[in-house]
Amino acid sequence: MPGTVAEAVAVQDRLRPLADLTGPGPAAPRTVAGLDVAYAEDGDRLAAAVTVLDTATLAVLDTAVVTGRAAFDYVPGLFAFRELPALLAALARLTVEPELLVCDGHGLAHPRRFGLACHLGVLTDRPAIGVGKTPLVGSWAEPDRRRGSWTPLRDGTDEVGRVLRTRDGVKPVFVSVGHRMGVANACAQVLRLTPRYRLPETTRQADRACRAELRRSVGV
Repeated sequence: MPGTVAEAVAVQDRLRPLADLTGPGPAAPRTVAGLDVAYAEDGDRLAAAVTVLDTATLAVLDTAVVTGRAAFDYVPGLFAFRELPALLAALARLTVEPELLVCDGHGLAHPRRFGLACHLGVLTDRPAIGVGKTPLVGSWAEPDRRRGSWTPLRDGTDEVGRVLRTRDGVKPVFVSVGHRMGVANACAQVLRLTPRYRLPETTRQADRACRAELRRSVGV
């Protein structure tokens, strides 16, 4: 892990050209993993969860949770470095191999075009996408109110993702590719994972797992 901001930026610059941002990626993955991290009130202790779902049924097949401390200071644009060691450790504990990683965060839609989904995808060489609740960069027009509607997320002249409506009349999510995926396929996978709620079921299950572990281990 880098020890300074300059070292972390240098890691992003070195790894960014390795990200495959066109894919096309798996059209019908059988297993999909959600990755999420919950923090204690001190902002330092954390629990990182990876939950693998059967894409056809959305049943949970495997879950791994790792507790620890943030590995890097909070710096905008470098947030992935806080969570990477714990998430990689959780991935290593899985007994069911996911064909796609769905990160609670961003991939290409990042100030240096290398968010958490890109970083994890490159390090693991797995197809990965980011699904953010709020944008990190960019501007957009509101998509139509119908589920499946989308508009481009643009940062300057670059299209860095899509603003996707997963439920009729509900706030959209912000989808960007991480590694070995195209943006159209990324949105198709997100819609498969959101039959009832705004957020992908992968994110919901991983969020539930890491929060439960954090309550158990540190009492929050």
